[in-house]
Amino acid sequence: MNTLIRGFLLVAVFAMGSSAAWADDYSDTVALFKNAGQSSSFFSNSYGYAVFPSIAKGGLGVGAAHGKGQVYVGGKHVGNTSMTQVSVGLQAGGQAFSEIIFFEDQKTFEEFSSGNFEFSADAGAVVITASASGSASTTGTTGTASTGKKDADTVGKYRKGTAIFTIAKGGLMYEATLAGQKFKYEAVGK
Repeated sequence: MNTLIRGFLLVAVFAMGSSAAWADDYSDTVALFKNAGQSSSFFSNSYGYAVFPSIAKGGLGVGAAHGKGQVYVGGKHVGNTSMTQVSVGLQAGGQAFSEIIFFEDQKTFEEFSSGNFEFSADAGAVVITASASGSASTTGTTGTASTGKKDADTVGKYRKGTAIFTIAKGGLMYEATLAGQKFKYEAVGK
């Protein structure tokens, strides 16, 4: 099973390709979410947040996703985290995305940072829709993306103490699945 999951993640990494238009470090990813519609308002009204610059996802019947992130409280890096997701259902392909999870209050942050935290299959994320285009021809390929506030279409609110937003980075995946995300947390300096 472990080999199968690694295979799906490998498919996702290849599907993601390389795109200079998307950030792969924490500060650039935070800047993307700060400039993307309603997710920007959560920075000023949340206790903290976990940001994942790149989560790779792949599947064919059974799927998996994995990514590493950092956790911030009051703008200060307080911990590192990792996310693993397993999904079952009709799915094929691979993709990559960035994710941010806002914690409404200290209680929610403490639940997240207690070691193992899970979102059930019914937890919903707001997918930030940004303008993107690309083309391929005999003269080469081009691609552009915009995540500016005027281009984003987002609606978000806290649900059970968290608000989740994602931005697609690349790839192609069809899915009708049930999935849950599991997180591990490690405080920095401990």
